[in-house]
Parts: sequence; structure tokens; C-alpha cells
Amino acid sequence: MIRPLVPGDTIGIIGGGQLGRMLAMAAARLGFRTAILEPQPDCPAAQVANSQILAAYDDRAALTSLAARSAVVTYEFENVPVGAAKHLTDHVPVFPPPLALETAQDRLAEKGFLNRQNIRTARFDSVDDDTDISLALAAFGGSGVLKTRRLGYDGKGQRVLRNATDTDIDGTYDAMGRVPLILEELVAFDFEFSIIAARGLDGAMMAYDAARNEHSDGILRRSTVPAGLRPEMEEKAREATFALMAALGYVGVIGVEFFALPDGTVLANEFAPRVHNSGHWTEAACVVSQFEQHIRAVAGLPLGATGRHSACVMENLIGDDIERIPDLLGEAGVMLNLYGKTETRPGRKMGHFTRLT
Repeated sequence: MIRPLVPGDTIGIIGGGQLGRMLAMAAARLGFRTAILEPQPDCPAAQVANSQILAAYDDRAALTSLAARSAVVTYEFENVPVGAAKHLTDHVPVFPPPLALETAQDRLAEKGFLNRQNIRTARFDSVDDDTDISLALAAFGGSGVLKTRRLGYDGKGQRVLRNATDTDIDGTYDAMGRVPLILEELVAFDFEFSIIAARGLDGAMMAYDAARNEHSDGILRRSTVPAGLRPEMEEKAREATFALMAALGYVGVIGVEFFALPDGTVLANEFAPRVHNSGHWTEAACVVSQFEQHIRAVAGLPLGATGRHSACVMENLIGDDIERIPDLLGEAGVMLNLYGKTETRPGRKMGHFTRLT
């Protein structure tokens, strides 16, 4: 039996980005120390954590060192090497479990796992050359979304094909890097939404209200709560999320993205075994944010209430959006969170803000 953590214990976090930063801040509020494993010096998370191990994510000696100083280890991104997570489990509890990482890292495995839990997704097929792409497209009415099975994020590694001919497809496999691919049916949905939920060590599960999500160039631009979703559709999504967490033996916060179809159907798109960008609104509109909820879960503490006290809109500050800071700071009802990144680049998330409405 894993004991609940007590103030003064250290939580190890693999990854030093903004999610690790916000987890470290939430951990500090509950009296925990944090140690970051991240190869980049002066990363966002290390600026607020108690210590950093400068090493690659798969460095066995560094992982063993992280385990030695931690009562539990978690992670802030889903591309942590599965072998690293499994190595850690020989020394320290790791949450969410490696199975969640392994499943989420391959879109084909992810879709299959969801379907085996009776969670509906868009139709999909594995494709490994241009001929496979043509055959799968024909089965999907000539249109689909082609994705790399591994490592894609924020719209990277994706291509939308609409009414494509064999001539259009010629060379597509090479252009996608000659890596394993998945073709997903192009779904005519009303909008995208997500469920942020948590499961504790004791199996208790709780979910926040659904957020309606808008993307630009494959990057989340805005999340709105309430989502304007029919209650029965939100309930279906919540039940699917709970079923997924139970099947994974999950501990921590999870983000599950869904499509809302005009006929009331809800289709799961993908899940992230970590705190999620579309849940950032919880830090401004809820007493217990998704970050504190994750720390509570992995520390073996009771989950917090997920009710919100306000409607809100969360927006990412991407690239030059950082120049909006003075105006945002002068606006009432806005909570601003900057990530401590020193270099501004197009498409890079520099921070976010939540406007209470």
C-alpha cells in the first residue's frame, strides 16, 4: 500500500516546460518539494522548483537519482520514453502509470484501446505507403486526416486530405517522413470539446465542466466554459473518460478531447495522460485547479471539488501575443500566467490568460 505524501516530501517531475512549472507551483502550495528532470537549463519548471537534474529523459543514472530523492514521480508531457517510466517503477511509484504513456504515444494503439472500452471514435486505418493511403481514403469517402502515429503535437505531423485523387496522394508517404501513419475519417462535427478529469489512488474519480475548444494552425487558441454542450452529450463524454481511466488503472489528471456531432453523437479524438492546456481555466474559475488536483491524486490525497464559481474564457498567448501583457494587466477579471520563456517564436506558447465572464 502506497502511503499518502506529507508536507516536506519531494515529487519528481519529468519535463521542465510550462506544465511542469504549474505543477511545481501547485505542489509548493501544498507543502511539497519538487525535483525536475530536464536537459534544458533554466527551463520554465526549474525556475520555481526546488532542484533540477540536468540530463536526458532516458538517462538511467539520472532517473535513478530522481527516484532516490522523490516519494513519487510524475511527468508533464506524453512523449516521455516508456522505458524510462518503467525503469522508475522499480524504485518509486510513477503516476500516471506507464500503460497510459504507452497507449497515448501511438495513435493506432490509442484508438484501438478506446474502442475496446466501447468509447466511439472516428473510423481509422493504419497506412504504411501511398497505396494504403489511397485504399483507406476510398473507404472514408475520399477525405481524411493523415497523422504520424507517434510524436505529433500542436498540429505537427498532420495533413488533411479532402476529395484527394491518386495523383494528389503521390509522394505523400515520403513527405510525411516515411514513418508509420494513421488515416482518420474526416468527421463533420459541430465543435471540439474536452473533459478534464482526475482519478485518485483510492479509485475516486471527478471531472470538471467540459470546455469548448477552438484551434488555429493546429494549436489550441481558446477554451470556453460552459461549452454550450447538451447535458446528455457531456454526460456521455464524462462516462467515457471515467471508463478510460478505470481501464488504465489511472492516477492523476487526464485530458480527453471529443468531437460533438450534430445528431448528438460524441466521438473521442485523443487523450493526454497529463494536465491539459484546455484545463488551464480551472486555476481562475475553480477553487481547486487541475494542477492542484493532479498533485493531490499522485500524492494519495483526497481529490478536490471540481465545481466552478465563474464562467470564463481561457486564451493562449502564442508568439507575439506576449505584447498584449500591458493591456491584459489593466483589465479587471483577468488572470495572467506567463511561462518564463526567454525566447519568443511564432507558434510558441508564451503564457495564457483567463477572463472571468
